[in-house]
Amino acid sequence: MLKSVTESFARMIHGLKVDHLTDSVIQRSKRMILDSLGVGFLGTGTEVFQKVLQYSKVHSMDFDDTWHPATHPSGAVLPVLTALSEALPETPKASGLDLLLAFNVGIEVQGRLLHFSEEAKDIPKRFHPPSVVGTLGSAAAASKFLGLSLTKCREALAIAVSHAGAPIANAATQTKPLHIGNAAKHGMEATFLAMMGLQGNKKILDLGSGFGAFYANYSPKDLPSLDSHIWLLDQQDVAFKSFPAHLATHWVADGAAAVRKHLVTSEGTLLPADHIERIVLRVPDVQYVNRPFPDSEHEARHSFQYVACAMLLDGSVTVPSFQSQHINRPQVRELLEKVVLEHPPDNLPSFNTLYCEMSITLKDGTTFTERSDTFYGHWRKPLSQEDLQKKFRTNASKVLCRDTVESLLKVVESLEDLEDCSMLTTLLRGPYAQEEVSKLSGMVSFHRTTLPI
Repeated sequence: MLKSVTESFARMIHGLKVDHLTDSVIQRSKRMILDSLGVGFLGTGTEVFQKVLQYSKVHSMDFDDTWHPATHPSGAVLPVLTALSEALPETPKASGLDLLLAFNVGIEVQGRLLHFSEEAKDIPKRFHPPSVVGTLGSAAAASKFLGLSLTKCREALAIAVSHAGAPIANAATQTKPLHIGNAAKHGMEATFLAMMGLQGNKKILDLGSGFGAFYANYSPKDLPSLDSHIWLLDQQDVAFKSFPAHLATHWVADGAAAVRKHLVTSEGTLLPADHIERIVLRVPDVQYVNRPFPDSEHEARHSFQYVACAMLLDGSVTVPSFQSQHINRPQVRELLEKVVLEHPPDNLPSFNTLYCEMSITLKDGTTFTERSDTFYGHWRKPLSQEDLQKKFRTNASKVLCRDTVESLLKVVESLEDLEDCSMLTTLLRGPYAQEEVSKLSGMVSFHRTTLPI
């Protein structure tokens, strides 16, 4: 008999083995790892990263994977595992499968916790989810990677809850990127404290005054036995973004791209902005992505209005789209003046169901309307492996040389066969490890483990 929901989580973290991993989970999690690494490298060039160099090297822009219920699952977990794999002694070596297992344990814990709340299924209004569930995911991944006992796993979760949480009011500011960095840091700290004997409430996940403090309708349940364990990542893939902004804006970009086709003349030029009378976006009521006149990079990343106008003007939304010289263009400001948001009652604030309908009315009375129900990159319409690798190459090449980028691609692609995952961290050192790349290239030693399908 399990004593509590908290203990059932500890049993899952402690008890899951490599043999529990399925081929689908391995393939999906390798895609998540590759994308997160690329986004992390790109993020080292941001102003936020330069200001907090000692803190977080991942998620300094809104460009990493997103799940449902809403969170960024990888950003709080992967940095912990790469740091630990680099810090561990050479013997015994941690394999790529060890890293994949710990990574997926961290992802699983986040998803299970989010499924305990109806409120969590909506785009958040109070807390930023990665700062809440991400902290516990970090602790779970670190506990698994370090081989903690069942009791220590439970204590790590309890300690992590007291480190968790960040208000959504800091979204669209330079502080938001700290949420995931601190989740990774605090989860690892909770694990180390548990190893040292620090104790917390043994039923922290069972109580409304425990983890339930983050969710008004928290309803925890015991987890299934390991014999019948089914990974949430097996049941639902993640979304990968094609540009660094809030996920909900990707529906807007998709709808705007469809409408834009009506505004291109037979000569191939775009209809001038002064021919447009009104732009209507029918989107969910998500206030922190409702920013009519953003005046900074981070506000623009959280603006339905700006993403729509950028797509209409340029035909694409990219990393440079959020630079100040693009945001402050007179043409952008002219279009922003014409944008109106409407919130249809059936358009709920959920990444699983939301849509964007966009209408543009010209001054001659002509109206064009297009709707996006799913954008390319959503789990219902996933990025191809080729496009995911293209995104990685584009992002990572901002920091790494071509040979290192290609070596990283190969290592992540065969991560489950890697005997020593420190090879990954050697490559991640980037400019400081270029001499190692030539040694590793062509000398990669793998082992094959039979996995259940």
